[in-house]
Formats: sequence, C-alpha cells, structure tokens
Amino acid sequence: MTHIPAALGLTSDDVVRVLAVAGRAPSLHNSQPWRFRVEPDRIELWADPERRLPAADPHGREQRLACGAALFNLRLALHAHGIRPLVTLYTDRDPDLLAVVRHGGRTPQTAVQRELLAAVPRRRTNRHPFTDRPVTPAELTALRAAALAENAWLHVVTDPAERERLHLLSVDAHARQQADPAFREEFARWTAVDPNRSDGVPVLPHERRPSAHDRWVPRDFTRGAGATSAETNITYEAEPALVVLSAQMFGPTSEVAAGQALQRVLLTATTKGLSASFLSHIIEVEPTREQLRTLIHGTHRPQAVLRIGHGWPVSATPRRPAIAMVEVPGPAATT
Repeated sequence: MTHIPAALGLTSDDVVRVLAVAGRAPSLHNSQPWRFRVEPDRIELWADPERRLPAADPHGREQRLACGAALFNLRLALHAHGIRPLVTLYTDRDPDLLAVVRHGGRTPQTAVQRELLAAVPRRRTNRHPFTDRPVTPAELTALRAAALAENAWLHVVTDPAERERLHLLSVDAHARQQADPAFREEFARWTAVDPNRSDGVPVLPHERRPSAHDRWVPRDFTRGAGATSAETNITYEAEPALVVLSAQMFGPTSEVAAGQALQRVLLTATTKGLSASFLSHIIEVEPTREQLRTLIHGTHRPQAVLRIGHGWPVSATPRRPAIAMVEVPGPAATT
C-alpha cells in the first residue's frame, strides 16, 4: 500500500499521524506485532502473524497485550481530534482481528488525555539502573488508579517475603528460557539488531548488561557488547518498585484490555517522571506465571510485571512508519 486512506472524518494525513502514535506502543523485543486496516467508517486492529515470537510467546498473549497498548494510544490520538472512539473487542471472528474502532461522536479532549498523549513519545522502556530514590506512595496510588480506569488491577509487591519469592520466580523463569535453544535463537534475532532496522532492540548508547549479582534485570540485550555494572561501578538499585498487572476479564479479550491498562499505567508513570522496564520472563514461562498468581492471591492471571523507579533518560527504540503498518482490506473485510 502506498497511500493511507481517510477515515472517521479525518484526512489521510491525520490518519497517518494517528497511526504513528498508535505505533509508539511497547511490544516484546520491539516486534511491533500489529497491523491496521483503514476504511472510511472504521480502523481495524489486527495481530500480525508474521511478527509473532513463538518461542517466547507461544500462545500470542504478549502480542495481544502489545496490540492493546497500541489501541490505547490510538484512542488517545483520536481524542486529540475531538473524536470519541467507539471500540469493539473481538474474540469470535478471525483470531487475528482484535478490535474495531468507529466514530462514537464528538467530544472535547480532557486534560488527562492531553497529558497522557504528550507522554507517548517520551515513554521508553528503561533497562538501565535506576536511582535508589524510592517511588512514593502517592505515585503508586496514581499508577493503581490508572490501571483501575481501564478495568485492571495493579498489585504492588511490598512484602519482603513476597519480593524474595518473586526474585526466585525470576531466576527460575530466566534459567528455563536460557535452557531452550529455540528461545535463545529467537532472542538473538530480535536483540542487538542493526541500528538501521525499524524494529527489534538495538544496542542503545551506554547500554549495560547485567552482572550475576543484579537481582531484577537478568536479560542481556547487548549480546555481550555492553559493560556490566561491575565493570562500570554503576550498580542497579537495590529495591525498585515491583508491580503486577492483572486484567478483570478472561480469554484473548482480557489480554487486549490488559494491554490498554498497561499502556495507561506506563504513560501515567512517564507523566510522574518515573521509568519502567519489564520482567516479562516471569510471565512468559507458564509455571512461574501460575506461581505468581498464587503469590499475589489473584483470581485472574497476571499479564505483566514491571520494575519501576527513577531513572535517567534513554534513547528511543526505532519504529516502523505508519504506511508499513497498514494493509489493503481483502474481499472478506470486516463489516
């Protein structure tokens, strides 16, 4: 496709900008696993089967989570144009069709929506060390409220025994993944990539790789090129804030809904001057994910684990242009 059509009363150029905002969502290894179909009366969100990561995400759960985060960004961008997005989540049509966004009427952008939208280009996954300055109770309350606003629950892991158990789950999950050749091969294809690529995780300036004693950041995204904290004498924080996000629904729809909540939490953290990174391995390994649900006494399965603190600015990861995320609807397009 060489041209993105107009939709929802927006011009083609407006749609390009809206989709560019949607594409700034976080995703596993920056795979950007979404695609859009644009029609005059709707924008459809689809999971892109060519961007699945089957070793780390065999059931597509993290892909749907990332697509949900892109959907939240899309909603924010439409609000900036005075459009109330009418969102329908799908579970029983094509398995890759996740949501359809239609024009739900005119509505003014709120101050909160404006603040969150402004945070979209500033939100970065930050795997660097944070300072030892603690996240305040007021900041954690704001993050909980952000999750609740999207019908999700954010559990803050504060109890020392819970934190120690979470650390053991992290060690177990990381060891299981490193023992899997398919996971290692997939991880190598998507990390420490050529900086000219528009996806994947490049080695960012001054990026570090974890040392053996770093408790909460086990993955090396530099393929051995980064200096360790032991070599630089810049150690990771001892006690980051640790939070677990759970959706209030079940099934694939819950993962798209949880992705919207996740992005709202991350953008709210950005507005508060906080940094965040993912402890995705705990969720990706089925036994540790189930043990985590028991640990936090959850009735719903955990969808994301975040490390949050006060960090220094990091560079943005690359993003595909909007035109690369859009496809021409086929003859069986959604109605």
